[in-house]
Amino acid sequence: MDPNFELLTLTLLPGVGARTVRDLAARGPLGGVLARPGQHADLLSESAVALLRSGEALRRAEDERALAASLGLRIVALSDEDYPALLRQIYDPPAVLYVRGRLSPDEGETSITIVGSRAATPRGSALARGISKGLASAGATIVSGLARGIDTAAHRGALDAGGRTVAVLGSGLDRIYPQENEPLVSAIAERGAVVSEFPLGTAPVPGNFPRRNRVLAGWGRAVVVVEAARRSGALVTARVALDEGRDVLAVPGHPSDAASVGTNQLIADGAPLVRDAADVALHLGIDIPAAPSVVGRGDDDVFRALEPGNPASLAQLQDRCQRPTSELLARLSELELADRVRRLPGPLFMRP
Repeated sequence: MDPNFELLTLTLLPGVGARTVRDLAARGPLGGVLARPGQHADLLSESAVALLRSGEALRRAEDERALAASLGLRIVALSDEDYPALLRQIYDPPAVLYVRGRLSPDEGETSITIVGSRAATPRGSALARGISKGLASAGATIVSGLARGIDTAAHRGALDAGGRTVAVLGSGLDRIYPQENEPLVSAIAERGAVVSEFPLGTAPVPGNFPRRNRVLAGWGRAVVVVEAARRSGALVTARVALDEGRDVLAVPGHPSDAASVGTNQLIADGAPLVRDAADVALHLGIDIPAAPSVVGRGDDDVFRALEPGNPASLAQLQDRCQRPTSELLARLSELELADRVRRLPGPLFMRP
């Protein structure tokens, strides 16, 4: 029997996850497990043994493989050459990956995961998009989870640069979540890949996302957290990444900002501080192509709209500049990081 098909058959059994597959594989060829499931009843449930003995498990795997093919999807097994090399090294790698698009198995050293809050602030989304665009322009693959907020911004930033991005789902590939990102999924699949370890038809239930997060953590060499509340899935991804020996970096925020409590704590615990793509590149030894400095353009409309010693509100600046909120906040953040703008409570902004 095809080893890939053997792995698929096992993953479709009730109660069988990546660790069970790993433990079964350690006992010898999986063909023997499928042929003599009763000998492995300590790892397989009664229902799983019954499905294997009746042949129903093999029929289900055949149907799953046929359905995936009809949807234009590939099923890549742990034993396949296309399986991501760094992901294969984690403690419990997925036995199979459903893939829409193209995998690049040896890109782990140039893959960077960017994650953060679903309820992202406009500033956080703009920063995530800008960091992603800068890294993708240098040839990095941007990995994220397709969720609303920071994840979506990270994928879009990579696409802005014409770069490669990978989306890891917490549902079956035929159950895109959130649904409004279906057009984004098509764009990602053209430039990179959309992947899941979950069988087709799997709904995006909460229990799936911790499993998804370990894939995000293990796909590449580093995780960048842009925004994260005190309890956040992004922090789970960061902890798993540290356990797997990956680098974890974080974007700071104001101490009173609830969306930055998690990232500020990561920095307090020793995570390198990230202000932009250049900080990530410097830490990881990536060369970013030289480009005209955005911060250096001190005479743009946003800078001119500010007056020394005369604070202006965000609403006032929008009236003066006619820029979208996310774009305006991103530019103000750039100027603030360059010490050309001072942020005051309110929030208010002024030139020092």
